[in-house]
Amino acid sequence: MVIEAGLRGALLLARGRPEGLMLIEAGPGGVARSFWAAALCLPGFLALRLFAWAEVGPASLGRGLTAELLGYACTWAGFALATLPLAEASGRKAEWPQFIAAWNWANVVQYLVLLALTVPASLGLPPLLAHGLGLAALGYALWLEWFVAKSALRIAGGRAAAFVLLDLALGIFVGGLVARLTEG
Repeated sequence: MVIEAGLRGALLLARGRPEGLMLIEAGPGGVARSFWAAALCLPGFLALRLFAWAEVGPASLGRGLTAELLGYACTWAGFALATLPLAEASGRKAEWPQFIAAWNWANVVQYLVLLALTVPASLGLPPLLAHGLGLAALGYALWLEWFVAKSALRIAGGRAAAFVLLDLALGIFVGGLVARLTEG
């Protein structure tokens, strides 16, 4: 029931409908249960990594997979932890649980979109079209994160962009560490 409600809420948010927040359980229990989204996204994450490895391949599959899984967990949990002080600084600590729960469930939609636009590219689309689809997926993912932050935290667009930038910075940092671990 919690997963179904979270996904229904995320699908509404993904269409720019803030009433999706009403379906997503708020509070500490809702935040904890929303991390089921990480488990739902894990197959998509692994599929995306396999598509990337098909082009260059890791130095060692076992080491690469371990590093990627550690990075996945650190990025997912790290964003939640890093946003609490940012929410406090914005005067939105009380709204933070709703934000994290919504952000977690919205990630399921993001992974579905990324997969939907990555699979055709890996099947031999012309490079220009494949890159265009990749940019479209990235743009949509950034918009969705921004919309969730703006709606759940009830903040202005500029402040919502700070949450998106934090997620990007964390992803780039952890991605760099994972790449170094994967290379040996």
